[in-house]
Amino acid sequence: MRFARGLSPLVWTMLFLLLLTIAWKTGAAAAAPPRPTPSGLSVPRYVSLKFGEVNARAGPGDDYRALWTYRIRGLPLQVIAETADWRRVCDPEGAVAWVHQRTVDNVRRTVMRTQSEPLVMHRRPDAKSPPAALLAGRSLATLGTCRAGWCQVSAGRAKGWAPAAELWGTADAAQCRPRLAKAGP
Repeated sequence: MRFARGLSPLVWTMLFLLLLTIAWKTGAAAAAPPRPTPSGLSVPRYVSLKFGEVNARAGPGDDYRALWTYRIRGLPLQVIAETADWRRVCDPEGAVAWVHQRTVDNVRRTVMRTQSEPLVMHRRPDAKSPPAALLAGRSLATLGTCRAGWCQVSAGRAKGWAPAAELWGTADAAQCRPRLAKAGP
């Protein structure tokens, strides 16, 4: 007895087993946990700068050239890669560089209003709730909890809820795509 297109049952069985193997390996790869990082923390994730002066470098080491200096303590950065001692970060302007792990705070979360216009913070996570305060344009705020597209933030004595989409430092996805070109020392 011949199967479709003249293939024998043995060939059909082998093809079926091959497809099963491919499907199983593909499923296993998709279900595999993310690769562990040197810090044991997930990537991407947000951190904030501990100091008011932090050098941003072209690569993960003091022997790489300094690209610029961050001068804003508390600036939120998104870690997109890491080594044991260095973090590759994306900043609110979209720039990518390396900073030493001792210069970032993994606990204190901050966000930034990147637009120049002020943002109304509400008393509750609802656009119809009364205003609680204004978050100035291009300013930082400490991040509290987020839920249903709203985040509780505080800046000085002002506290309130703001739409997460209006704050840099709340998105789960990577915010910057680093260039593939390698930077040398």
